[in-house]
Amino acid sequence: MTDHEQVTPILEMRQISKVYGNGVYANQQVSLSVNRGEIHALVGENGAGKSTLMKILFGMEKPDQGEIVLEGKTVTFRSPQDAIARGIGMVHQHFKLVDSLSVTENVTMGYEPVKRGFIDRKTAKEKVSKIAELFELQDELDTATGKLPVGIKQKVEIIKALYRGAQILILDEPTAVLTPQETEELFDQLMKLKSRGYTVIFISHKLREVKQISNRISIMRQGKMIDTVDTDGITEQEISSRMVGTNYSKNLAKKAAEPKEVLLQVKNLTAVGMNKKEVVNNVSFSVRAGEITGIAGVEGNGQNELIQMITGLRKIDRGSVCIMGRDTGKLSIQELRELGMSYIPSDRMEDGLAVSMSIGENLISTKLKDRRLYRHHLLSKKKIRDMANQLVRDYRIKCDSQETPVSMLSGGNMQKVVVAREFTQQARLIIAEQPTRGIDVGAAKFIHEELIRLRDENCAVLLVTADLEELYQLSDNILVMYDGRFSAYFPNPDQVSETELGNYMLGVKIQSETEIGRGCHEEEKPAI
Repeated sequence: MTDHEQVTPILEMRQISKVYGNGVYANQQVSLSVNRGEIHALVGENGAGKSTLMKILFGMEKPDQGEIVLEGKTVTFRSPQDAIARGIGMVHQHFKLVDSLSVTENVTMGYEPVKRGFIDRKTAKEKVSKIAELFELQDELDTATGKLPVGIKQKVEIIKALYRGAQILILDEPTAVLTPQETEELFDQLMKLKSRGYTVIFISHKLREVKQISNRISIMRQGKMIDTVDTDGITEQEISSRMVGTNYSKNLAKKAAEPKEVLLQVKNLTAVGMNKKEVVNNVSFSVRAGEITGIAGVEGNGQNELIQMITGLRKIDRGSVCIMGRDTGKLSIQELRELGMSYIPSDRMEDGLAVSMSIGENLISTKLKDRRLYRHHLLSKKKIRDMANQLVRDYRIKCDSQETPVSMLSGGNMQKVVVAREFTQQARLIIAEQPTRGIDVGAAKFIHEELIRLRDENCAVLLVTADLEELYQLSDNILVMYDGRFSAYFPNPDQVSETELGNYMLGVKIQSETEIGRGCHEEEKPAI
C-alpha cells in the first residue's frame, strides 16, 4: 500500500542510542523517518529495541544520544505529557482505562474542560462526541467502560489520544486481542484517520496484517535499524528473514494427530462472578493424549475463569474437573502438578515469574523435589546451576548468565523461561494460555515446535489463544467460547474459515448442543 505522493517527514528520530545500566545497548544509533499521513509499521524480534525507541518518542525514556525532530524542529520530551502536548499519542497493548468510569470520563481524564472552577461535563461530552462519530461510538459515551467488549475499549483508547490532540498515533500490538471482524473494522478506521492527515506508527508481530495496512515498514534487529522499505516491495518471508538475520520459514512440521485416552475431562463446570452472574456456564469438554485442543474467543468471555478452575487457581462453584481420571476438586496446585499438569499463564509477569529473582531460580522453582538436584539429601548449588545452564542452552534464552535477574530479559526471553520450566516438568497435560502473546516470530515458532513435540510424545495440550493464526497452526480441534459457554466445536480446523469462526466468537452464530457436545469425546475412556 505504498503512497509515493506523501513524502514529507513529520517525524525524524536521528542516531538514537540508549544504554542501560548493565552496559547493553537497547538502541544503537537508530534513525527512523515517518512521513506525514502514512501508516508506518515497526517490526522486529523481542529485544530488538522497538519498545525502547517508542518509549523515547513518547517521553517515557531519555535517550543517551541522538535527537528527535518533529515537523522540522528539534524537540525534547521529558515526560509523556511533553509528547502529548506536541501531538503524539500512544495506545498501549494493555489498555489504561478505569472500568468504573464512563467512556467520556476515561477520554477526558486529566484534560477535562473547566467552567467557573468546575468540570464542564456538557462541553466534555460534546468534544468527545465529535471524535467518537468517526468510530460510530457516540451512543456509548455514558456507558461504564468495564461493560464494553475489548474491541470497543481499544476505540476508546484511540479516541482518548485524539481528544488530547494527537496527530501521530503509536499503536502497540493493536490487533492482539481482536477478532477478524474487529481487526478489519480497526483497519477501516485507521484508513479514515490516514485520509484526514493523521500519521500512524503500527507495531505488530503479525506480518500478514503489517503487509495489509502499512505504507512502509521499518525493521529492527538487536538494537539497530536494519532497513526501511515500501510495503509493496517486500514479502512476509523477507521481513521475517531480516528480523532474525537468517533465512526464516514460519511453516511447522506437523503430522496428523493420533488422539488416545482422555487426560482432561471437564463436566458441567460453572463459575459465578462477583455480580452473581455465571461467567462460566455449564461447560463440558475433554482433551485427549496426543492432541492439541484450541479454545478461541474474544477475551472476557470466560476463558480466564475456565482455566483458573482447571489449574486450581479458582474454586469450582459447580461441576467437576478430572485429570488422569482423578477428580481435582480438593487437590492443591502442588498436587495437580504432581499429578502431571503444567501451566503457561497468560500474564507471565504476574503469574509466571518472580521477576526480581534470577533466571536460574525461576527455572528450578518447580523442581525442588527433583532428586537430580540433590547431593547427600541436600540441594546442590552446582547441580542447580548445571540444570539451569542446560535449560538456558536448550531453550536458547538470550542472557549474560543464568544468574541475571529475569527483569532484565526481553518479553520473548521471559516467556522462554516460563516455557523451559513448564515443558521440562515431565507433565502429561500442558495448559498453554496465550503462550506467544507479544513475542517475536522466532520465539513463537520455537514454542509452537515444542508444543507439537509434546503432543507427539502423547501429552494432552489445551491451548487458549486470541491469535487465530496460532490457533489454526497448532490446533487439532477447536472449541469457541462466547459469554461463558461454548458456541461451537470443530473437530477439524480446516472446516471453518477465520471469518466464520469470528461469527461464533461474537455470538452471531451458535451451534446446536449436539454439535458442541462432540467436544466431550464421550466414546473415549479416561486415563486411570
